[in-house]
Amino acid sequence: MTARHVGQARSRVEGRLKVTGQARYAAEYDAPDLLHGCLVPSRIARGRIASIDAAAALAIAGVVRVFTHADRGDVARFDFRWRDMVAPPGSPFRPLQSHEIQFADQPVALVVAETWEAARDAAALVEVTYEQAAHRTDLHQEVDNAYRPPRKRFGVPRPPKPRGDVDKAFAAEPFKLRARYGLPPQHHNPMEMFATTCVWEGDGRLTLYDKTQGATNVRSYIAKVFGLKKKNVRVVSAYVGGAFGVGLRPQANAFCAVMASLALKRSVRVCLSRREMFTTGYRPDTLHTIGLSCDSQGRLRSVTHDGVAATSRHEDYQENLVNWSGLLYRSDSVRLDYRLAKLDTCTPCDMRAPGAASGVNALECAIDELAFAAGIDPLEFRRRNYAERDANDDKPFTSKSLEACYAAAADAFDWRRRGLAPRSMREGGELVGWGMASGAWDAMTMLSNARVILKADASLLVETAASDIGTGTYTILAQIAADALGLPMEAVTVRLGDTDLPWAPVEGGSWTAASSGTAVTRACDDIRATLLRHARRMTGSPLADAKLDDVVFDGGRIARRGEPARGVGLGEAMRTAQVERIEGKGRAWPPVLRMMKYASYAQSAVFAEVRVDEELGVVRVTRVVCATAAGRILNPKTARSQILGGIAMGIGMALHEETVTDHRLGRVVNHNFADYHVPANADVGDIEVIFVDEHDAKTSPIGVKGLGEIGIVGAAAAVANAIFHATGKRVRDFPITIDKLLNTAEVA
Repeated sequence: MTARHVGQARSRVEGRLKVTGQARYAAEYDAPDLLHGCLVPSRIARGRIASIDAAAALAIAGVVRVFTHADRGDVARFDFRWRDMVAPPGSPFRPLQSHEIQFADQPVALVVAETWEAARDAAALVEVTYEQAAHRTDLHQEVDNAYRPPRKRFGVPRPPKPRGDVDKAFAAEPFKLRARYGLPPQHHNPMEMFATTCVWEGDGRLTLYDKTQGATNVRSYIAKVFGLKKKNVRVVSAYVGGAFGVGLRPQANAFCAVMASLALKRSVRVCLSRREMFTTGYRPDTLHTIGLSCDSQGRLRSVTHDGVAATSRHEDYQENLVNWSGLLYRSDSVRLDYRLAKLDTCTPCDMRAPGAASGVNALECAIDELAFAAGIDPLEFRRRNYAERDANDDKPFTSKSLEACYAAAADAFDWRRRGLAPRSMREGGELVGWGMASGAWDAMTMLSNARVILKADASLLVETAASDIGTGTYTILAQIAADALGLPMEAVTVRLGDTDLPWAPVEGGSWTAASSGTAVTRACDDIRATLLRHARRMTGSPLADAKLDDVVFDGGRIARRGEPARGVGLGEAMRTAQVERIEGKGRAWPPVLRMMKYASYAQSAVFAEVRVDEELGVVRVTRVVCATAAGRILNPKTARSQILGGIAMGIGMALHEETVTDHRLGRVVNHNFADYHVPANADVGDIEVIFVDEHDAKTSPIGVKGLGEIGIVGAAAAVANAIFHATGKRVRDFPITIDKLLNTAEVA
């Protein structure tokens, strides 16, 4: 196979549709006699509904019905039918199924009307009386009640068993650190809010246009909850306006739209407001107590990481929060612990690099502190403690190019000019700081299917139910298929995000490129074999005795390798065989046996420059260099965009993002874009992205590791470490805001 597209920077194939408004999102599909639904949120954080008076709402012209827990209809009774593909252990939240209030702004009623305006106005008139109970929403006050989750969440490893004598090693060394780092809850806030347009097709058949990262997950959930046959439920999510993990699980809008549609036998659309987006899940607030010690040469002798994370009362949401501290660096004595604390909130959910973005951030800040205490350059300290294997599971890596990332990023950043002492660099009235951090994220392949159809006119159709959440999946699959059959990308059409297509898992964990890419590759291999078989049967064929290894597919032809004149056209081979289309099917399997022997991660090195106004404490991130090793890079252009987005979110973690709760009320108070701060253009300076060449034939059949998560891991720590270098002040509670910086004393 000649690679003319894979590995090249290609613009998004769906880009024109998006910028011209032709790409339709969940709330943009129409249907005859479409009704509109609006949710009524709870005003308390915990308690029960005493009564609901909907008379005033029903008096509004155009209002069709008000749904409450009192008329919830015929739905599943048992938890296992409400549990979606990525649900953590526990009892999933059931919208409008009980008088119990579990968190603030929980939906307590659904108003359905002929117009959205009527539904919105009527929702404001629904009177709900509550019996309020005491609530607890402050993680700091629940640390003493934290517990180790009795049931493990699928796919999330427990902390490994301790190794070595940690306490003895800690006490014996000359340089040591024990500190606590805190990260607040963060919400995803994608541009597109959750919406479901449920089209009533008649005879109990439904088509859902839903904002989701997994159409197959939503279909399975809806079918189980409502007792429907899967064949009667179609879910379409062709385009997703950002998700970052919050779209992995079905949301209340999907349930409510289906409930109303089945009851009224009409099409129903339910959209969430920006405020209601703050009830769909969040990156949990976490507290990290980290202990490190090293000898006089800067060699780590002990590592402890005790993490406490928030979860809801009804589910044990879990992340891989602390294991990174036993993985990233070499140490003979390691003890890791992970506990949960129940709060009266909705269940947290995966948010870009769940666990790693929080846990690695705390670890990398602690590593920076210990390096400073030992008087060693932070990069040199990390190099001295470089891990050649995964000590948590005692496995070799499929590949590891972190040292090459260090070298490439440090050279591009000009790290050699960094002064070791804090406050040693300045320009005018600004202190200049340089910081760095390491990053790692799992490289995974999941079960996934694809179908590829080649027509006699040499056009190619690629189909899989996988989503494209903005990562560039449409484009990379087109590149893979075009190269596999030697066609121009313009000849390839990709269809995604539809349960009528071959099954694929949710898009998350950075596994889609490896999984769907492998499935498409194998489907194309199926077509290649069929085409060659037809070509060999042609009268006087120059390929009569050729095998697949003997030929290349290029320019719409099959030709002998090294002899382009000896070949036949794809269309010619198909016409001779009297076939109008050839269908290939492919499947990717998780490499279970291989991963029992190896550990596989994408790696990164992030270097950041900040400038801090010495008098005002205003921080500007002026420069970031990130070098990443993630196996084969399918498209440098879309890959770079993933890293850019991750770093921007990392800057948000470091300086801006924080979900603020008034714990007296148990309610989020900054549930809007005016008060929930994310980095704007002025907050993001120059970012240089470097991809380190890395060949890895073990991690996935196509050598891909995935890029969606790795960009954010370590980015916040690099900024925090740069702020310390600039100011001599170590702020351990994120985000690092002006007030915290001004009120923190310099490290002696």
